[in-house]
Amino acid sequence: MSTSNGEAVQTEHLSKVYKDFWGRDKVRALDDLNLTIHRGEVFGLLGPNGSGKSTTIKLLLGLIFASRGRASVLGQPAGSTRINERIGFLPEESYLYRFLNGEETLRFYGRLFRIPSRDLKKRVPALLDTVGLDEKSRKRKLREYSKGMARRIGLAQALINNPDLILLDEPTTGLDPIGTREMKDLILSLKAQGKTVLLCSHLLADVQDVCDRITILFKGKMQTIGEVRDLLQVKDITQVQTRGLNETQIQEVRQFMSRLGGQETTITHPTTTLEDLFVRIVRENTPDNAATPPRQA
Repeated sequence: MSTSNGEAVQTEHLSKVYKDFWGRDKVRALDDLNLTIHRGEVFGLLGPNGSGKSTTIKLLLGLIFASRGRASVLGQPAGSTRINERIGFLPEESYLYRFLNGEETLRFYGRLFRIPSRDLKKRVPALLDTVGLDEKSRKRKLREYSKGMARRIGLAQALINNPDLILLDEPTTGLDPIGTREMKDLILSLKAQGKTVLLCSHLLADVQDVCDRITILFKGKMQTIGEVRDLLQVKDITQVQTRGLNETQIQEVRQFMSRLGGQETTITHPTTTLEDLFVRIVRENTPDNAATPPRQA
């Protein structure tokens, strides 16, 4: 597979079929996925439960093997040990050692990446500050952590190796509104540093706030892909907003906008919401006689 320097992830006809005991096809978890994620963007991977999101992530990490097709990550075949050292991964459920405290957890994972002790002394407190764990919290055992605190330390662990590609699976789960806002700001700061973020979330408003592009998977197949603002635009409706015009002038606004001197005038297309787009795509691809799947993954 040819991969340019501008591509963080590329898949070609990527498919995964799980077979039964007799070797017969049982579940087609992913079907012919052709996807490119550019370096330095925040990309949203959306879909209901069972749509192929987790399968895609496992394939990119090399945790499972494709039935057909290929995937590359950061210019190398997916699953390469050398490339995995440049990836950070926050799973939906972080399996961390509950008898360690926050600082010990990060030092442990830092040693797995062979990060020198002198670097860890600087990186550990800096990461704990970044994810919002105060001096008292970082000294507590992980078994005492709330769900929100566990997400924070899980994110810090995913960033300990200063990765180029970060995979985040439901990163705002368990966070309060302030924590959610901080998490989204952190994702945007990662983008500002030139890092690539692949985000899976069932909280569609969060995805809408931070993602440059998204794709929606359903029944293992890609249903749509594009920039968020383009996908959400209602193309057949034009919306005009202006100040300082009376009713007569409003009637002429399209033809005489400049001459009439409207203030703060914008002409654009209104947008729908990511939730409406998501639900519409799922419903359009669900047979009438089948039960509507969960609205969000």
